[in-house]
Amino acid sequence: MNYIFIILAFVISVFIARLIIPRILMISLRKKLFDIPDERKIHKRAIPRLGGVSFFPTILFSCCIVLAFRTLTGYSISTVQTIYVLPEYLLLVCGMVLLYLTGIADDLMGVRYRQKFVIQIICACFFSIAGLWINNLYGLCGIYFLPAWIGIPLTILIVVFITNAINLIDGIDGLASGLSSVSLLVFGLLFINKGLWSYSMIAFSTVGVLVPFFYYNVFGSAERDRKIFMGDTGSLTLGYILSFLAIKYSQNNETVTSYAEGAFVIAFSTLIVPAFDVIRVVIVRVRNRTSPFEPDKNHIHHKFLAMGFTPRRAMVVILMISCGFSGANILLMPYVDNTIMLVMDIIVWIGLNLWWDKVRDRKKYSS
Repeated sequence: MNYIFIILAFVISVFIARLIIPRILMISLRKKLFDIPDERKIHKRAIPRLGGVSFFPTILFSCCIVLAFRTLTGYSISTVQTIYVLPEYLLLVCGMVLLYLTGIADDLMGVRYRQKFVIQIICACFFSIAGLWINNLYGLCGIYFLPAWIGIPLTILIVVFITNAINLIDGIDGLASGLSSVSLLVFGLLFINKGLWSYSMIAFSTVGVLVPFFYYNVFGSAERDRKIFMGDTGSLTLGYILSFLAIKYSQNNETVTSYAEGAFVIAFSTLIVPAFDVIRVVIVRVRNRTSPFEPDKNHIHHKFLAMGFTPRRAMVVILMISCGFSGANILLMPYVDNTIMLVMDIIVWIGLNLWWDKVRDRKKYSS
């Protein structure tokens, strides 16, 4: 029966987002709330950037109405859910409200990155208040149990990192929403496998809101005023939800669910592309003695465009790479040590980037 509620949450999200996004698009056009092209951006026309405004209300509505319907039909909330799930849900919503308002302010008039960092740290602390933090590395580098004084700061750091990684990867049409959808689908299935249907519902309801957005973002025509971007409002929302799901899956709490071998590596393997890309970009910026927060054209999608890929083809290939990393980690986890798996991921990532750099440079010199 829980599968029906998960499907219902997905369908409701698709339906509500399909109603809201065209209205947001219309308001953005009337009020001239555009993302203006510059030398760093791919698009050549002014595009509305408030698509992400639809994300949080739609996800909240679909999850709340399904939870209410489930309770009214006789599926009562267990004591375990009351103790663990409810506080996590409520504080997740609190953090999303803060990030939602911050994103809207940033999309409309701009917010300094220091202020955004402070708000992100506050929102990350909500997870720990709810008792949700990384307490086990499952043998990664020989480490298993993590005490609170290490696990809580690590959790806060990871939440801020993932939230910004999704924001920074949002450089071409469909990339941030596509990568997030891949990760959310994997999390949804992983939580179903662990019997945590309420977390799977969050994942699938978020995928639901991304389906109509993806259509308008990738296939919408800018000339016909049918194209929209998610903006910081959307990317901050997605990053926060993904970090919540990743930390929840990687947390070891046998009162809620059984021990899952390699849960930490599996959880974050779904985010390898945006996470590794941000780390690489920051290293390059520091090596070049520029600010890590100074924007440039060195992200993975910039590499693919420089190699001659169209934006849409680059998006598809990057999504396939993300699926490859996630699938390989999940399938090989029962047979490969955690640490070896992570080292293999890093080696493959470095090798791919060196190959892409050679192709890009060859293309540059030949033109």
